Amino acid sequence: MSAVTAIESRGLAGVARDYVSLLKLRIVALLDATAVGVMIPASHGHPRLIPMLAVLVGGTLAAGGAHAINCWFDRDIDAAMTRTRRRPLPAGRIPPWHALAIGVLLNVAAFGVLWAGANLLAAGLALAGTLIYVFVYTIWLKRSTPQNIVIGGAAGAIPPLVGWAAATGNVTVPALLLFAIVFFWTPPHFWALALLIRRDYEAAGVPMLPVVRGERETTKQIVLYSGVLVAVTASPFLWGTLGLPYLVTALVLGAVFFVLAVGLRREPTPRRAALLFHFSLLYLALLFAAMAVDAAL
Repeated sequence: MSAVTAIESRGLAGVARDYVSLLKLRIVALLDATAVGVMIPASHGHPRLIPMLAVLVGGTLAAGGAHAINCWFDRDIDAAMTRTRRRPLPAGRIPPWHALAIGVLLNVAAFGVLWAGANLLAAGLALAGTLIYVFVYTIWLKRSTPQNIVIGGAAGAIPPLVGWAAATGNVTVPALLLFAIVFFWTPPHFWALALLIRRDYEAAGVPMLPVVRGERETTKQIVLYSGVLVAVTASPFLWGTLGLPYLVTALVLGAVFFVLAVGLRREPTPRRAALLFHFSLLYLALLFAAMAVDAAL
């Protein structure tokens, strides 16, 4: 379908929505929150405006571009899944090469924005996140092992490192602790979703944990990772990076997260899986907001 034909059939707004949907901006917003949020404790409550804007803009471009490349590579899987078969690429509303080109160009732009507005380390880390997401997770692990989201999830944990590097020019132990929080958050978050759409993954031949190991093992792993996550969230306080207000918030949020995980283990219903999945999104946003507020006090 040519660009003119697409505009005539769906309207300019419809075509624009299709292209923007490649970026998965709701996910990008959460990643941006983890990147920008850590800049406040990293700079002891006084982040500089230009690096913050660079992280916000560059992070959006990098993550959105990575998602566009993911849509390009996974269009065959998306076509086999009920949840995703109406996306622009499997539905044939956008030429596949457009998604690839957009993804590459956005990451080139992201590198330039972060280098100019922050520093080379932040730019390099953002690019590393994209490369891990595309080559390690999307191309290699997603189709080959039920541990795909555990290892490949490291890509989603890169934004805190980008924010820390942009604010300080280095990556030290406190930054790695924040990386670990997102790293251990990812499996229970994603496996809750995988439980909800297990049949889609079965139809597409994707070896997600619920497909390969079943519901019981998946809920067991969710509880184990949730317990580790709660413990890891205390590490910024124990290291001295953040204070008591953050710790109290982290423990309260972690208690709710763990209770929901245990509830899913005892009663693995779609309702409980959906509850944990949606709370996990709110959990991460509130946790990083608590970091910013604590550092600003």
